[in-house]
Amino acid sequence: MTPPATKLALVGYGKMGRLVEQLAPELGFEVTARLTGRNNAGGAGIEPAALAGAQVAIDFSTPAAVPDNAVRLASLGIPLVIGTTGWLDALPRVEQAVREHGTGLVHGANFSVGVAVFYQIVEAAARLFAADADYDPWLYEIHHRMKKDAPSGTLKELARILERAGYEGPVDAASSRAGAIPGTHTVGFDAAADTITLTHAARDRSGFARGALKAARFILGRTGVHAWWDVWSQTGPRKEA
Repeated sequence: MTPPATKLALVGYGKMGRLVEQLAPELGFEVTARLTGRNNAGGAGIEPAALAGAQVAIDFSTPAAVPDNAVRLASLGIPLVIGTTGWLDALPRVEQAVREHGTGLVHGANFSVGVAVFYQIVEAAARLFAADADYDPWLYEIHHRMKKDAPSGTLKELARILERAGYEGPVDAASSRAGAIPGTHTVGFDAAADTITLTHAARDRSGFARGALKAARFILGRTGVHAWWDVWSQTGPRKEA
C-alpha cells in the first residue's frame, strides 16, 4: 500500500515555490499550505490554522523574511528547509531557535546534486594547484537578472573551498546578473603556461527544487542544523543503492 503523502508547507510562492509544488507529488509530498509576501508579512502567517497540519516546510522566500519565518516555524515544531540565500548573517539566531525547540533545519547555498559534486571536484583541484605558486585562482558566476544577492551563496562557498585548500590571499571573483540564466559558476586556475577551468551550468531550476524536496525528506524525524552537503553525502545515489 502506498504510504500517505507528507504534508508540506511552502513559504514563499514565487518561481521556486511553484516549481517545488509541481515536483512534490513524485517525491511523496502534498502541498497543504502556501505562504506569500501578502499573507505572511513579518512571518505573521505562520500559525497552526494556516499551516494545515504541515509536517515540514520549504522556504524559498526572500533573505529579509527568512529569519522570522524560521524562528516562527521552529516555535511550532515544524522542521524547515531553507533554499533562499543571502540571510546567513542571521544564522546564529535561527540555530538558537531550532535548538531551543528541538526541531530540525537544512540550509544550503545551492541544493543541486551536481553542485555538491562540483564542490568536491573544485576542492581536489584547488589542493593540487595551491601547492604551485605559478597558478592563480579566479571565480566567476552569472545568474538571471532577478536574483537578489551578488555574489551568490554558491560563489561564496567556492571561495571558502579555495581558502580551505590553501589559498590564503584574496581570490579575484566577479558576478553578472542578466537575462534568464539559471546559474553558471566557473573556477579557473591560470599560469603562464596554461589555463584550467571548471564549470557548472544549471539548465533549469528543477535540480534546485528536487534537492530541496530531498532535504525535506531527510529532515523528517531529525533535529539540529544540517547543511545540504550533509543531506547529499548521506542520501546520494551510492547510499540509496
